[in-house]
Amino acid sequence: MRRWCVVGGGMLGLELARRLAAGGDRVAVWESSSRLGGLAAPWRIGDVVWDRFYHVIAGADAELLELLRTIDLEGDVQWMKAQTGFYAGGRLHRFSSVVDFATFPALNPIEKVRLGLSILYAARVNDWRALEEITAVEWLTRLCGRGVVRKIWLPLLRAKLGDNAERASAAFIWTIIKRMYGARQSAAKQECFGVVTGGYAHVLARLVDRLRGLGIELRTDVPVERVERVADGRIAVRHSGGEFELFDDVALTVPASRAAALCPQFSPDERRRLEDIEYQGVVCLSLLLRKPLSPYYITNITDPTPFTAVIEMDALVGTDPFRGNALVYMPKYVASSDPIFERDDEEITAQFVATILRMYPHLCANDIVAARVAKARFVLPLSTLGYSKRIPGFATSIPNVYVANSTQIVNGTLNVNQTLMLARDAMEAIDRDRREGRAPARLEVCA
Repeated sequence: MRRWCVVGGGMLGLELARRLAAGGDRVAVWESSSRLGGLAAPWRIGDVVWDRFYHVIAGADAELLELLRTIDLEGDVQWMKAQTGFYAGGRLHRFSSVVDFATFPALNPIEKVRLGLSILYAARVNDWRALEEITAVEWLTRLCGRGVVRKIWLPLLRAKLGDNAERASAAFIWTIIKRMYGARQSAAKQECFGVVTGGYAHVLARLVDRLRGLGIELRTDVPVERVERVADGRIAVRHSGGEFELFDDVALTVPASRAAALCPQFSPDERRRLEDIEYQGVVCLSLLLRKPLSPYYITNITDPTPFTAVIEMDALVGTDPFRGNALVYMPKYVASSDPIFERDDEEITAQFVATILRMYPHLCANDIVAARVAKARFVLPLSTLGYSKRIPGFATSIPNVYVANSTQIVNGTLNVNQTLMLARDAMEAIDRDRREGRAPARLEVCA
C-alpha cells in the first residue's frame, strides 16, 4: 500500500483521490483554501447557498453521471428542457426552435441555411486532428460565410475567449458544438440539461462523505510551498511554516505555472513548458433577483457588453431553490493576465448591473436582493493551433510525481464531466507506470 498526497481539493483532486483509494492506496488531499470543490464549490449569496459558478449536466456527460451513480445521487438529477435567447441589435430574441431560427432577424435566409447546415456537419465530425491546424474563424468562414461569422460566431468566440477569440483552433468550437448538440433530445431537438437537487453543495457533501468512508484524509487551509524528492526516494511535501510530510507519491492538480513553482527539481525544459501555458480566466457576477429576467437559460450576446452571456439558473430549475428569487450569472471570460482581476468587486458590480438594467427594462435596482463577484484566473488553457502537441504529460521528470490539470484537456471546454475524464486519464497513466515499473513497488534509496 502506497501513501499519496493529492495537492488540490477541486473536483479533479477529489475524484483522483477516490480512484486511488479504491485501488487500495492511502490518500491525503491537501487544499490551500478553506473549502473543497474548486470551481464547483458552492457559496452563499444573500440567504441562498448555490454554485459559485454555473454548472449543468448534459446527456452526453457519461463520467459525471457515473460518479453520481457511484455516490447514489443519480436519482436526484432533474432533467429539464432549456430555452435559449440571443441579445442582438439592442433586443432580446428567442432562439429555441426551428421557427425562432427561421425568424431570427440578424441573419438573411441564405445565412440561416448555411448556419444550420454547418452545425449539423460539425456535430457529425469525429476526428478533430485536422481541425487543430486551422483557426475557428477560418473554418467557420468556410462553412458559413463571413456574414454568419461576423454576426454570430465571432461574438460567441469572444464571449468565451475575449481578445484571444481569433487565435483559437477550430477544434475548440467543434468540441462545444458536439457537447451542446448532445444535450438536444433526439425527437424534440431542444436542449435538455440536468441539475442535481441542491446543486453542487449536495454533490460535494455526498462525495466528501464517500471519500472519508474510503479512509481518505481531507485537509483544507494547507497551502503547499514546495514538493521535492528526498534521499530515500520519497516525496517531501512542505506547507506553510516550513513543516513537511513524506509520501510515496504526489499528484499535483494545481495550474501548470503553480506546479512548476512548487517543484524546483523539474527539468528546465519541463518548467518552461508548464510556465508557458496560456490560460483563460473568468470573472462572474451573480445576482439574486426578486423577479426573473426572461424564460431563457442562456442568452448569447452579440452586442458589446462588459459581460459575455446571461445565465438564468431559475429558468432551468425554477425559483424554489432560491427562496422564491431568480439567480442570474453574468460571466466575462478573459486572459489570466487581464486587468479586470485587479479591479474592485464593487466597481465590477456597478458596471455589470448598469448594463443588465439597460438590457432588461422591466428590471429596476430595487429588484436586486444580493450580488457577489467570483474570480478565477486559471480556468482553461487557450486552445491554439496544434495545442495537443504541447500538452504536458501526467508523469513528470521527478519519479512518482504527477501533474494533472486543465492543460491536459484536448481542445475542449472546462466542465465537471471533462474534469472527471481527466482524473480517469491520470489514473490510467499512473497504472501504466506501475505496470511498466516506472513507479517502484517498493521504495528505492537514491544516492
